[in-house]
Amino acid sequence: MEWIDTHAHIYDEQFKDNIADVLSQCQEAKVNRIYMPNIDRTSIDAMLELEHHYPEQCVPMMGLHPCSVKKDFERELYLVEEWLEKRPFVAVGEIGLDYYWDTAFKEQQQAAFRIQIDLAKKHQLPIVIHTRDSFEDAIQMVEELNDDGFTGIFHCFTGSAEEGKRITDAGFYLGLGGVSTFKNSGMNEVIPHLDISKIVLETDSPYLAPTPHRGKRNEPTYIPLIGEKVAEFRKSTLEEIAEQTTQNAQILFRS
Repeated sequence: MEWIDTHAHIYDEQFKDNIADVLSQCQEAKVNRIYMPNIDRTSIDAMLELEHHYPEQCVPMMGLHPCSVKKDFERELYLVEEWLEKRPFVAVGEIGLDYYWDTAFKEQQQAAFRIQIDLAKKHQLPIVIHTRDSFEDAIQMVEELNDDGFTGIFHCFTGSAEEGKRITDAGFYLGLGGVSTFKNSGMNEVIPHLDISKIVLETDSPYLAPTPHRGKRNEPTYIPLIGEKVAEFRKSTLEEIAEQTTQNAQILFRS
């Protein structure tokens, strides 16, 4: 079996002391590729350094996270645009809307999201979307700006079956992570109704570790644990989930 982690911040400080061991364990677990979303200007160097040392395993995206959108977000977006012009990336991400912590920059977040969608279209790249307490605004914007070939992932999907269908009807994928394994998440009722051809797996490392590691540092090696739950909920085999989700990720990222 082969697995892909479509969303992991393994350039994070929490991994700096043992990243070589982590990536070696990923190979043993057959998690052969890890896609890294950017946060803002402070994460670019560490992310690209990891790609330099592990180019077959660690694949970067470029984008501005909504929680990093402040009054001066245009300066950050200029940098995103510069990087997209000077070298290839597999996606524009992690971008989106987050109203959970603060709504002071709600309008700026929406503007940054729209601008980055335009950049993705310009470079013919998928987008990786972060939403928290903001799903309706995000999906409306995606639906409004949707056209042929426009696609991406709604990362950390924990919504209803109806919301999942709305996402897949728009041509987007659903990123299932550690929350899917939580006992009271309700995802056991949702996952059976999702379009399997539009499901990808992610850890969001170092955050949101799956059961039984909840509360500890998350790692890409835990992808099979998420796959096990998806297989259980869908009454599928683990092999079927590994094959389908890996194929989905390869189609989306064209690699």
